[in-house]
Order: sequence, then C-alpha cells, then structure tokens
Amino acid sequence: MLLSGGKTVDSEGLGGPGSALSPPPFTPRFCPFQLLEIVRKEDVVLRAILSTHHHWDHARGNEELVRLCPGLRVYGADERIGALTHRVRSSPSPQFGAIRVRCLFTPCHTSGHVCYFMWEDGSPDAPALFSGDTLFVGGCGRFLEGTAEQMYANFTQVLGNLPKETKVFCGHECTVRNLKFALKVEPENEAVKKKLAWARQRDDEDMPTVPSTLQEEFLYNPFLRVTEEAVQKFTGRKEPVEVLRALRTEKDNFKKPKERPHPQAMLAFDWGLFAPFLEKK
Repeated sequence: MLLSGGKTVDSEGLGGPGSALSPPPFTPRFCPFQLLEIVRKEDVVLRAILSTHHHWDHARGNEELVRLCPGLRVYGADERIGALTHRVRSSPSPQFGAIRVRCLFTPCHTSGHVCYFMWEDGSPDAPALFSGDTLFVGGCGRFLEGTAEQMYANFTQVLGNLPKETKVFCGHECTVRNLKFALKVEPENEAVKKKLAWARQRDDEDMPTVPSTLQEEFLYNPFLRVTEEAVQKFTGRKEPVEVLRALRTEKDNFKKPKERPHPQAMLAFDWGLFAPFLEKK
C-alpha cells in the first residue's frame, strides 16, 4: 500500500509474508485496523490500494479499508477485485507524489493479474516490482487461469525487460520450498545452493527472504532458466514454453515436507475460529 509523505507499506491488499503488515492468517478481520494503526503512528495518509489480483489472500480487506477510509482508491485490472475504483491495464500510470507506477499486465495465475513496477526519478534507490503471484523468490505462481505460453511471455517480454537491479516483492514467501525444488532441477547450480542455505538461515532467525532482485532470480529460479541445458535435461524438453509447462507440472506435484502446525493455528482450532469454514461430514 502506498502512503503519502514518501513512505510505503511494502504490501498489497492485506499484506503477507515479506510485507510490512503480516497478520495471523486466521484473523483477517483485524488486518485493516492493524494497518491503520501503522498509518497513525507514521503520521501519514493512506491514499491507495494496489491489488495484483482478486484472490482473497490479496484483496480480502479492500472493502473494510474503503469503509474505514472514505475516498480511498483501489487499483486493479480485474473486476473481481473487491471495492475496485480504478481499473488499469499496462500503462505508465498512476503516480503518487514522487512515486511513479507502471502497471504490467501479466495474465496466467489469474486472467486479470497485474504486477506493479515502481520507481522515483532521480532516486539512488533501486526500482521495485510488486509481483503478486506471478513471480516468487525461486519460483512462480500456478497457472490457474492461463497457459504456459502466457507465463513465458510474462517472463520474457514483460518482467524480463525490467532493470536487472529491480527488487522483487512477491505476494507469498515460500522461498525455502521453492529453492528445494530448484535444487532438484539443477543439483549442480551453486547459486541455488548458496541461496537455499541463506534462506534456511533466515528462516531459522525468523527473518524475511524477500525482496530478491531480478538479476538474482535469473541465476537460481528454474522458471526463468528454461533455456538452460540443465533445466531442459530435467524436463526432457527443449522448446522453452514446453520446458516451462513441464516445470510447472513437476512443481505442482513436488512433495511438500511435513511441518509442525503453527502454534497460533492450533489455538485457532481450539477456539473454534475455523468452524464456519469447515464442512461437516
């Protein structure tokens, strides 16, 4: 979310892993109030919400925030986004003070997905890409409403043309799992090994692994490396789109390691907070 006064909350919608606002997943109704508390403490004004797509874990709080902040603008490319006020396509707008925004249409995860590329003219800081569920650290989003052809175009014709120093702020932080898959694809890739070791240490220290940079992603993210011989050998394909398609299928079936339930999640079950969402047999 963008704030006036030259400050930002590194997030979209309600926030998520790697963002400035990361509430427990079972208490989404509290998120708008937590965000507004940050706004109050920073003495800034909330101006707009930039939603990459309509999924609940990215846009669920829009309606409540608009109710609490009359005049709040909600940007997005999909009419399914809650409380949408400004529909965008690929364009050099909008602009918030010194912060310039380019809306990048990246359909595939959803048919109306957009990424937001942001920068300030004359600033020494690297530009930022809010990639939603198109590009993750070491991975990419599922092809839920699109095709491998579309995602390949997103990577080669849209995101691949951005400055390599661009910082990538993705919608979910699943870095360790993504890099475990990347290591399966390229077991001899030293960049993957190094990044995975770093990400595991960050996890152990309860520290974020976001952002990365586009330059880094092209070194270890298999979905951006479909022309590399090792990646093609893993998939048994040569044509880049087919390599990408095969990678996504392999990743969808990649075994998720068993993890202990989060203590807060267990409390939520004990308190019955999940009850309205559970079907009775």
